[in-house]
Amino acid sequence: MTCLHATLASAFALMSVTAFAADYPAPKQGTWTARDFKFHTGEVMPELKLAYTTIGDPKGQPVLVLHGTGAVAASLLTPAFAGELFGAGQPLDAAKYFIILADAVGHGRSSKPSDGLKTKFPQYNYADMVDAQHRLLTEGLGIKRLRMVLGNSMGGMETWLWSEKYPQFMDIAVPMASQPTAMAARNWMLRRMMLESIRQDPEYMNGNYTKQPTSLKLANVFFGIATSGGTLNYQAQAPTRVQADKVVDARLAAPMTADANDFLWAWGSSAEYDAAPDLGKIEATLLAINAADDERNPPETGVMERALKQVKNGKLFLIPASEQTSGHGTTGNAKFYAGPLQELLQTAPQRAM
Repeated sequence: MTCLHATLASAFALMSVTAFAADYPAPKQGTWTARDFKFHTGEVMPELKLAYTTIGDPKGQPVLVLHGTGAVAASLLTPAFAGELFGAGQPLDAAKYFIILADAVGHGRSSKPSDGLKTKFPQYNYADMVDAQHRLLTEGLGIKRLRMVLGNSMGGMETWLWSEKYPQFMDIAVPMASQPTAMAARNWMLRRMMLESIRQDPEYMNGNYTKQPTSLKLANVFFGIATSGGTLNYQAQAPTRVQADKVVDARLAAPMTADANDFLWAWGSSAEYDAAPDLGKIEATLLAINAADDERNPPETGVMERALKQVKNGKLFLIPASEQTSGHGTTGNAKFYAGPLQELLQTAPQRAM
């Protein structure tokens, strides 16, 4: 999910909380501070604020749900996602599960560069995010074990790392819109171009800008169109130049509240991602969910199939491409995989602690 999409989703999510109040309990927000948090760079922050949202009774089976780059926990509270998963009789029925939505390091209400450190904020990576989430759960919320970790996009890559770094901490891992291999190919090339277009903008001023650089929105909109949306979906939306211009105009006109340093740190945090070396450590029952038209994780490369051969109990659910899917954004719509997810939760063994 791009930052622009995340901004819109966050606003819509706040409205959806009320809209779906009858279907699942009202979300509750909280924060917890990790003391002396050590990043992979060796830097230590005396206080790292970690924000989270919970749904359901803390006595229920705990489930961790992770958002994408530039998004926040609240961005998952949409009718298409939470409205398909958290209600009565749905896969993650909040009457049974205690759902924890974490704001990743550098995102939302968690500590981030724009809080004051700007470019002096540690250059965190996905492993740092996972370690921070683990401390939040164990030290902050007193959780000893998860029924499931489920993540989308960046959250999907974090889910791969979760299942490797803490293999006995969850029964089930569901990484979505992601691959367990090195950040590379078109996915990284376009991320790099997006980041460079902001860094090389004179308005960025090496991170000491007095107003958000113009390139921030342009780069974000360009990346979003290039890497998320789906070929068939875009053709249906915009079969003429006039209609295509309307899509672009609407995205350029949409408000964007992202901070440039936050944006660079968040997207740059993917650079070192590579879950491939430790796939053999995964013990959880794993269901990878991807879309056939995912621009960032194209299935035709065979990367996922080769990687899954190294996972003892892993399989792939591939959502077929159609005019209703939206490429990398498809997994934000849970109707496409609610059935397989429900079956997984009903059949995956609950391992002893």
